[in-house]
Amino acid sequence: MTISTWTLDKAHSEVEFSIRHMMISRVKGTFNEFSADIKADPEDLTTADISFSIDVASIDTGNEDRDNHLRSADFFDVEKYPTLTFKSTNIEKQSGHYAVTGDVSMHGVTKTETFSVTPGGVVKDPMSGAEKAGFSVKGTIKRSDYGLTWNAPLETGGVVVSDEVKIALEIQASKNE
Repeated sequence: MTISTWTLDKAHSEVEFSIRHMMISRVKGTFNEFSADIKADPEDLTTADISFSIDVASIDTGNEDRDNHLRSADFFDVEKYPTLTFKSTNIEKQSGHYAVTGDVSMHGVTKTETFSVTPGGVVKDPMSGAEKAGFSVKGTIKRSDYGLTWNAPLETGGVVVSDEVKIALEIQASKNE
């Protein structure tokens, strides 16, 4: 294949995160509004150019009070920092996946992060006839690296919200004709 432009299929893509809560369980959530600019050969991502943007106000943990707290100045401060972005800077092929390194900008801070991207394959959509590619993305970031430090201590030790956030994306994209 050659490098092509791909359009994110939002109906078949998702952006999820999970974080330890009170040191005993994990809370999961999603971002419902996101977009991507992808220029890639899905059979060799080492030459890809990937940009991703998330509307942070679209956070959804299934609990309106918690979501509003996460949107507040205690956490994301969406009025001041409405967008979380990623821009790839280096992609290395590894055994069965790619290490995709890039700049993550969130809450007024930009840091370099690396995510594991596993290709899901390329197929022709029988409904539309479009060529589709799929990717699974996994990684971990520290929220404190981005100035997200709100917390409260527990009587038993530890804190209410862990620093480590697990990230998981399922991406499906359509090749532009």
